[in-house]
Amino acid sequence: MPYKDLRQYITVLENRGKLHRVTKTVDKDWEIAAVCRHLFETVPGAQRPALLFESVAGFAIPVLVNAIGGSREIYALGLDVRVEDINHRWDQGLRHPLAPSYVDYGPCKENILAGDDADLTRLPVPVWVAAHDPGPYITAPYVCTKDPDTGRANLGTCRMQVKGPRRAGVCPADSQSIGLLNRNAARGVPTPCAVVIGADPVVGMVSAATPSYGMDAYMLAGGLRGQPLELTACQTVDIAVPATAEIVIEGHIPTDREAEGPFGETTGYMSPAGNCPYIDITCITYRNNPIYQAFFSQMPPSELSRIHQIGRERMLFYHLRTLGLPVRDVHFPESGASAGIIVISIGRLQYPGQARQIMNAAWGLGQGLGKFTIVVDDDIDIRDSFAVEWAVSFRSQPERDDWIVGNLPARGPDPSRAPSGGLQQDPYGGMSSIFAIDATRKHPYPPMALPPGAHLDEVDKNWQKYGFN
Repeated sequence: MPYKDLRQYITVLENRGKLHRVTKTVDKDWEIAAVCRHLFETVPGAQRPALLFESVAGFAIPVLVNAIGGSREIYALGLDVRVEDINHRWDQGLRHPLAPSYVDYGPCKENILAGDDADLTRLPVPVWVAAHDPGPYITAPYVCTKDPDTGRANLGTCRMQVKGPRRAGVCPADSQSIGLLNRNAARGVPTPCAVVIGADPVVGMVSAATPSYGMDAYMLAGGLRGQPLELTACQTVDIAVPATAEIVIEGHIPTDREAEGPFGETTGYMSPAGNCPYIDITCITYRNNPIYQAFFSQMPPSELSRIHQIGRERMLFYHLRTLGLPVRDVHFPESGASAGIIVISIGRLQYPGQARQIMNAAWGLGQGLGKFTIVVDDDIDIRDSFAVEWAVSFRSQPERDDWIVGNLPARGPDPSRAPSGGLQQDPYGGMSSIFAIDATRKHPYPPMALPPGAHLDEVDKNWQKYGFN
């Protein structure tokens, strides 16, 4: 059964031993980030818990981190499935989206702060890179907008800089959000938006994924839940939000831009300051005793790199299979921030050049995905970097099978493409290139130099007889 809200999900995490309550009073401006980084560096993924910081100095609101992407096991709990069924649940949700239902009132409206009473600084928003960030950043905002032409709901997760009680910088990274902002700007009208903080975990999964163009985010969330998502109307903007959300920030994104940043990005580097959109806040609503949820990000691996990895893998797989291409699996390694590297496993090619066609189709899913893109045969485990490197080494010839595609949109700040004058670059755009490798067999190969499978199976059955435990 799907979760009715974040609170029910937290109870499940705790009952399954996947929630750690931090009772020590912590400083949000350095300590939360340092605890999270230490956790990721010292605790193996399968054992890593979500963290609930119950006492944040100066605030009465707890902070929840790692509750969706702390590990693959936690992500599976968010979908209410076994780890091995994550992909199947995503595939079901993509094939069978469900339209949301609507209610007049939801718990997200238990408290309403409108106009001058709306104050972002009441929220315990952490500083994530204390030495460099200009201030607190909201890292798990589910930014809800509506396509001005079709009315479809769009969700996107991006960095949000707290600039004052009623203003926040926002730097969208997904092509749909950027596209609708640009269309409204061309018409000279602001973009209504609502920012959800804390909801059914599926909402966060969808927000952080890269949906295909034209896909309604709330319908996808319903498909993943197997039950329609319950929405309610905002107070001051024509946007619907999950009725059981913990916190909702309403406002408008004007057509101009202003200085924003720097910020510790998912690449593991600080992105420089630049001009980005911002939100003028009109209202903040929240539940009684709200829970503030954040994504731990910055240097991979992180919570956000895991969330991005799973969602993007399934979105790209679905995208390529919908085109009728013989794709068996897709992988975004976290070392590439679940964006910079794509490895694609394919079945029997149907005609020469199809591997290149598959890569071109993959690049069309989202802005700047797959700076390095590798296609391998389906006998290669694409989640085993050794196996992928072996295929690249002995199933590709650089002159024939490797090529560079230039003048493509970049995906956010990347210090490797800095101009010669210094590190400053537009965090909201820019151009990049892609290095593609076709590491598939192009002709009959000799047998692999391995013992017969039957011999290996026999040894495996009798392994202890050889003196091994």
